[in-house]
Amino acid sequence: MGLTFLVTSLIIVATPGTGVLITIGAGLSRGARSSLVAAFGCTLGIVPHLLAAVTGAAALLQASGEAFTALRLVGVAYLAYMAWTTWRDTGVLAVTEQPQKPAARVIAAAVLANLLNPKLTLFFFAFLPQFVPTGAPHALLNMLELSGVFMAMTFVVFAAYGIFAAAARRHLIERPRVVARIRKAFAAAFLGLGAKLATTR
Repeated sequence: MGLTFLVTSLIIVATPGTGVLITIGAGLSRGARSSLVAAFGCTLGIVPHLLAAVTGAAALLQASGEAFTALRLVGVAYLAYMAWTTWRDTGVLAVTEQPQKPAARVIAAAVLANLLNPKLTLFFFAFLPQFVPTGAPHALLNMLELSGVFMAMTFVVFAAYGIFAAAARRHLIERPRVVARIRKAFAAAFLGLGAKLATTR
């Protein structure tokens, strides 16, 4: 495992995207526990991309423009939905005094967000294979090991984002105007991510 892999993976994980927004939103809206659950859900959402890479489905997406376009459009639609619900104060940044929310619901939203994230598919079939040479012994185990490191890094970084956001939660609850501005900023961020995804090739 090289330093290049670790540094590049950290940059990919730490760069704000859908998963980061969902985790921060969970921390701001319902506290540290919810943010950790969201971070776990985002990490769990990586598994389908890993399985696709292992089974060769990612190569199929690479070869089939129609398949990738379909995945991209579904992702764009989901991000638009996230933007709408966040703007309407019913989505990821609905700040409330009630900290508890069904963990299954938080996990489902986080998994879906990462499941529809083509960036992860690109990571697993374009970046990761560079560190697992073709024909190398135990190539599958090497890929699983690197993927495990990437997933662990995702959980730790996302959890840090969420816990930091949870620390500011009390101050935000007492400032509804600030919450409204942050909610609109999040909605705009989701729309921006959707627009970026829509132009991905």
